[in-house]
Order: sequence, then structure tokens, then C-alpha cells
Amino acid sequence: MEIKFSGVFTVRKTPQEVYDFLVDPNRFCPLLPDYQSMEILDAKNFLVKLSVGISHIRGTAAVKMSLVEAEPATRAVYEGKGDVPGGSATLRAGFDLQAAPGGETKVSWLGQSNVVGRIASLAGGLLEPLAKKNVQKLIDGLQKALG
Repeated sequence: MEIKFSGVFTVRKTPQEVYDFLVDPNRFCPLLPDYQSMEILDAKNFLVKLSVGISHIRGTAAVKMSLVEAEPATRAVYEGKGDVPGGSATLRAGFDLQAAPGGETKVSWLGQSNVVGRIASLAGGLLEPLAKKNVQKLIDGLQKALG
């Protein structure tokens, strides 16, 4: 099951400040909905653990994330792959930064997730609305942290 997300928001920070925040897992990961923990593996890779649950499938998702594109003050893209209860997931999240008037930054973001396994079939129509709700929580958290 593939789920896609996108949006735009503006914050009162410079593109470099936003970029520095986005490429620092210690600052970014705690904003993830249902965040449990994070372990830095090396300069571009980390393992994040999240509580997940839908219907009667509950547990911890362990997702290895990699910073696959890093253009200072311009672009940051992550890709991840991991195990979730009852299946596996891959994801990609990208952030494009553009200077806006008044020292602000326009953040255009795009993401997609692909969930396979028993969780996708059992969760049915619940998975996409829950994913969209959690992505919106993350974006709201980013805006607040950068505000």
C-alpha cells in the first residue's frame, strides 16, 4: 500500500537554519509521532524506533533512515526502510528550502511510504488516514520547533 504526502509551509528562519535543523536527527526525530528512541549509526544514518498500532496490531517499528541528499540551505532528503509489526515499510521524505521575503523560508515537502505485509491487508482503509494524521502532526511539530 503506497501513501503519498506533500505540502508547503513558511517559517521565520533562514534556509540555512532550517536545513541545519532538518539534517540533525537529534533535533528532528523527537518530533516524529509516537517517537521512542533514536540511535546515530554514522554521519548520514540513524535508527529510529516508533510506537505503532492500528486495529489489533501494535508494537515497535525500527526504521533505518539515511540522509540521501544534502544540499546546504537548499534540500534534504531521507530514505528509510524498516520492520513494522505485521510487515515492513519503506519511506522517502524530502524538503526543498527557498528564501522568502522578511528572512523567512518556504519549505516544500514531499513524502511517500510503502507498507507491505499483514498490516496493510488487516488495517485496510485505516492505514492511510492514520498515516496522514501522523504526517500532519510531524509538520505541525516542525513548524512549531522552527517558529
